[in-house]
Amino acid sequence: MSEEKHTHDCDCGCEMEEMETMTLTLDDDTELECGIIGVFDVDSKDYIALLPLEDETVLIYEYKENEDGEVELGLIEDDALFEKVTDAFYELWGEEEEDEEE
Repeated sequence: MSEEKHTHDCDCGCEMEEMETMTLTLDDDTELECGIIGVFDVDSKDYIALLPLEDETVLIYEYKENEDGEVELGLIEDDALFEKVTDAFYELWGEEEEDEEE
């Protein structure tokens, strides 16, 4: 993970000048640099929200750190669970955005 300028032009409510980033390696071996929006808990499991630096689409994955401190991301394959996690993400970051507007 590294720090990058937060340069995308979005409506995500973020006002961060710099954000921590991580590089995802996709199935076709291309790399995608993403800003880390945050890690959050749903039903005692951790999830991470990422924002590709060249896009405005939030990516959400299951998040685990192994004993060596390496990060492991997992796909959320169950539709109902994905909806629940997505709702939790918008609830967390939506409240933050509303607080900033007041």
